[in-house]
Amino acid sequence: MNETERVAVVSKQKLAWCLLILRLGIATVFVMWTIDKFINPSHAAAVFERFYQLSGLTPEISYAIGAAQSALLLAFIVGLFRTYSYGAILILHVISTVSSYMKYMDPWTYPNLLFFAAVPMLSACIVLWVLRTHDTYTLDVWRATEKLN
Repeated sequence: MNETERVAVVSKQKLAWCLLILRLGIATVFVMWTIDKFINPSHAAAVFERFYQLSGLTPEISYAIGAAQSALLLAFIVGLFRTYSYGAILILHVISTVSSYMKYMDPWTYPNLLFFAAVPMLSACIVLWVLRTHDTYTLDVWRATEKLN
């Protein structure tokens, strides 16, 4: 293997590690949002009403949403069905970020400044989706490799 090939292999490995770290970082936020639906359904109901204009979220509906979100999150964390799971996480975060637009209009009122953390996370979600085929430390890649062997 010549130097150029060696550098290319190392670069691919570094990119794969970076994308894994990015995926796990994004997942931490979604894990907390998912747990919240189970342990504090009244908070989830308040969030849905305030930011999504959806009232009447019962604990049972919160649990159902949490269960669906858990399945999606598991696929996302292990890198399964990357186009769809990464895309769904991106769409959910776009909705979450856009629905908070009023908080961005008044950043100096507490705690609105904290909502700006959604912007770099949105950027991370976009980057992960765009580079999903280079995210090789995934169950998708492992399954494809197993089929070849």
